Amino acid sequence: MGSRPVDDVLDAASDGVHYSALRLEELNINGSMSGEEQPTTSGVENGHQEPFVIGVAGGASSGKSTVCKMIIDQLRDQRVVVVTQESFYYGLSDEELVHVHDYNFDHPDAFDTELLLSCMENLKHGKAVDIPNYNFKTYKSVASARKVNPSDVIILEGILVFHDSRVRDLMNMKIFVDTDADVRLTRRIRRDTIEKGRDIKTVLDQYSKFVKPAFEDFILPTKKYADIIIPRGGDNDVAIDLIVQHIRTKLGQHDLCKVHPNLYVIQTTYQIRGMHTIIRDAATTTHDFIFYADRLIRLVVEHGLGHLPFKEKQVITPTGSVYTGVEFSKRLCGISVIRR
Repeated sequence: MGSRPVDDVLDAASDGVHYSALRLEELNINGSMSGEEQPTTSGVENGHQEPFVIGVAGGASSGKSTVCKMIIDQLRDQRVVVVTQESFYYGLSDEELVHVHDYNFDHPDAFDTELLLSCMENLKHGKAVDIPNYNFKTYKSVASARKVNPSDVIILEGILVFHDSRVRDLMNMKIFVDTDADVRLTRRIRRDTIEKGRDIKTVLDQYSKFVKPAFEDFILPTKKYADIIIPRGGDNDVAIDLIVQHIRTKLGQHDLCKVHPNLYVIQTTYQIRGMHTIIRDAATTTHDFIFYADRLIRLVVEHGLGHLPFKEKQVITPTGSVYTGVEFSKRLCGISVIRR
């Protein structure tokens, strides 16, 4: 189904999803943390819970809008908003309007990516934005912009939403809708002739001149950035169900972090889930329970140690060279919490 490791995508597929987590009281960190691996944070920034941003890309008429609608329908208990890349088309000048049939709407330069980036960044930081309202008959943005408020989930949909690395970096999940070229062309002919009143010859000329080359040059290469690839688009119910379950898992982690802003959730893996399965099995022996419980505890402790304050320290190695490392800051206290 996708290019992402299976355990990253399907870790929400079971009925009971368990998290290994640790809670840290606020620490006054004076030591240098440079060079260390950044901890898995809760996504809370200055008291604001960042939304879960999903990018949905694919060729024109591949079924992106259908996939977005299916995700929204299943996330009905969450606040979800859709931002379409088509809203950010540049308005055409009078000269371009004269030769509108020679204008390539599938090229990256046709979009105001800077404005799109600004809107997405503001939404991600909890600020309401005005999304342009593009008129496809006049090929210009009309005065009445669409006001979009911050939400739990933001879906950014468009043919080239993966093209700019700055926009990609804002996404928590990237989905590429992969649909056969003949199916996409058939849908495009039906849409443009019925909804836009164009004749078939104009549609086919535009497809061969702009749409097909742009797909091969700009859209298809961005498929490599996708975390998940959905064959057949909205017809792939299984893929949509798994994606929604994964999103719900991530939102569940966010809910925990809303209650406890200093909570860090360790990302689950098949190894962790396997050990959870063993210690919850009534048939597990006492020896195996102790062994695997100890392994899980060690993982939590090791993850927790990475959040403690360090400071630089230089030592002399047995070869006489100087090694610059780190050591724990002083006056740390560890407390064992026993749950019955």
